[in-house]
Amino acid sequence: MLSDRSYMRGDYPREKTSVLAWLISAVVAGFVLQLVFARIFEMPGVLEHYFGLSASGLRGGRVWALLTYSFLHDPRNLLHIVGNLLGLYFLGRVLLPMLGTTRFLALYAGMVVAGGAVWAAVNWQVGGSVIGASAGVAGLFVVFACFYPSQPVTFLLFFILPVTLKPKYMAIALLLIDAAGCAFYEVMGLPSPFGFAHSAHLGGMAAGWIYYRYLHEARWRLPSGRADIELPRWMKKTAKSPAPAAYQVNVGSPGNLRAEVDRILDKINSQGFGALSADEKRILDEAKDLLSRR
Repeated sequence: MLSDRSYMRGDYPREKTSVLAWLISAVVAGFVLQLVFARIFEMPGVLEHYFGLSASGLRGGRVWALLTYSFLHDPRNLLHIVGNLLGLYFLGRVLLPMLGTTRFLALYAGMVVAGGAVWAAVNWQVGGSVIGASAGVAGLFVVFACFYPSQPVTFLLFFILPVTLKPKYMAIALLLIDAAGCAFYEVMGLPSPFGFAHSAHLGGMAAGWIYYRYLHEARWRLPSGRADIELPRWMKKTAKSPAPAAYQVNVGSPGNLRAEVDRILDKINSQGFGALSADEKRILDEAKDLLSRR
């Protein structure tokens, strides 16, 4: 019966606003504040000065700019924020259910900070400033390409021409463009003709690849005790510890199987598909096979 399932009962907690929606709202709020300060208060550039990333700001102790620069965009170029928001939305809606809320948010923040750090290292002597969420979006795209390297993706080139490519080729092309732009323009102290912060993109992409290569299959322990992410094997101590007891559930009868599937669905709803153990994924596969045979 439907009443047997916790997520169908009236007392089941309603789904909260996703972290992706909050993240997009924060980016939009930052852009609106830029417009308000520039056009109403007649103080253009004040938010960019205190929260945008610059070498002089870091020398002055504004280290928070390594994160806050991603919430600001060029108020004179609407495509700057629109492009980043579209990338953040379409990539986030795919990756968020796989990673879970905590891991997705930590990954995005890490890629933004890594992009800002690489940009600061390259432009420390040259100076300048950078704003925008493109480092985080570029990193998310690399993670997406690692998960789905050969899945065809169709997008509108220049918002007009539909083009279908595989993510792995798009990621390689993006990497080559940014590497060339960083080497031939940023390192030489010249402005990029594309208007991109190539070094920030490279930092975000590197952080995304490192996460997928070394940390994705890991499960760290949060202070709350809930297993969300864990350190990889090469970072753990070599001392042997007693193996934890495997989670076993009696799913021999249809009633037990249905109850276990309900519990797993609740876990996916709250923590994401990536939080499931191998046994839980196996149980879902068995339930799917059972339903397909009916």
